[in-house]
Amino acid sequence: MSEAQAIGKLLASAQQTLECAGIANAAQEARWLLAFALEMKHHELVSRSEQPVTAEQLTRVLSVLQRREAREPLQYILGSQEFCGLDFSVTPAVLIPRPETELLVQETLREGGFEEGAVLVDVGTGSGCVAVTLATILGGMRIFALDCSQDALKVARKNAERHGVIDKIIWLEGDLLSPLMEYSVAGAVDAIISNPPYIAESEWADLQPEVRAYEPRSALLAGPKGIEFHERLIHDSKEFLAPGGLLVMEVGQGQLPVVQRMAVEAGGYTGLQTVTDEAGIERVLIARRADGEPRHG
Repeated sequence: MSEAQAIGKLLASAQQTLECAGIANAAQEARWLLAFALEMKHHELVSRSEQPVTAEQLTRVLSVLQRREAREPLQYILGSQEFCGLDFSVTPAVLIPRPETELLVQETLREGGFEEGAVLVDVGTGSGCVAVTLATILGGMRIFALDCSQDALKVARKNAERHGVIDKIIWLEGDLLSPLMEYSVAGAVDAIISNPPYIAESEWADLQPEVRAYEPRSALLAGPKGIEFHERLIHDSKEFLAPGGLLVMEVGQGQLPVVQRMAVEAGGYTGLQTVTDEAGIERVLIARRADGEPRHG
C-alpha cells in the first residue's frame, strides 16, 4: 500500500490486511480505522472513495493498520469505547469496558431504590465506566471510585470530567475496599459494585492476544483459582454494607456457582440473585446484606 491511491482502494486493501491478520470483523474495523486515520465520518469513506490520499494520510493509515495487525485492541488505537450510551476514553492503563459489564449498572439501578444521600462504591473502577455512568444517572448520591492503579484513576477522572460528574465522585487509590477505612462509612454503604479480576492463572495463555498482550494484567488475573478477589469482596464488604445493602459482582464463565456458595458460607447475606448476559452466561451475582448480622468477621 505504498503507492498513492484512492480511499476506496485503500479501504479494500486495509480489509484484506486485517483478514490476513486473523481479525474476525475485518470489514467493519477497516472502516473504523480509516475513518479515524483520515479524520472522516464513516459515510465519507464511500462518498469520497475516488479521492486520492496524501502521503501524510497514507502514513497515518499504515500506522494504525500495523498496530491492529499486531493485535493491539481497536479501542486502544481509537482511544475510546462506548459504554451504556456514553463514550469513554481508554488507554492501556485500563481494562476496555465490555458490554456485559453494563449489567452491573442496570442491576444496581434496578435493585437499588436509592434515597438521597445513598453511598455507592465502585471497586476496581478502571476507566470509571460504572461509577461515571451511575453518577450521570443518579443525583444526590455519594459515590466512591476505588482502584489500586494511579494511572487508571487518572483515566477515570478524565472520563468523569468529560461527562460532567468529576465532583460527584470521590476517587481513592488502594487495595479493594481498604481506602474506605479513612471514611466513616462502615455499616453505611448502600451498594458495592465491582468487576474484579477473574482470570485464573491456568487460563492466561489461552486468552486472545489482544487481551493477554495489551490489557492490564492486574485488572484481569485473579490468582490460581480466578475467584480470589470475589472471596475477599464477599468477606470485606460485610463490614461496610448497611443492612439491605447490595453487593453486585461480575463473574467469569462457570464461576457463579462457586462464588454463590462462598457468599452462602460467609454468612451475613440474603436474597442471592444471578443475572445472565446475552450470551446465556451467568454473569452477575447480587447479594443483600442481611439485617441484624454482625458486620465484622
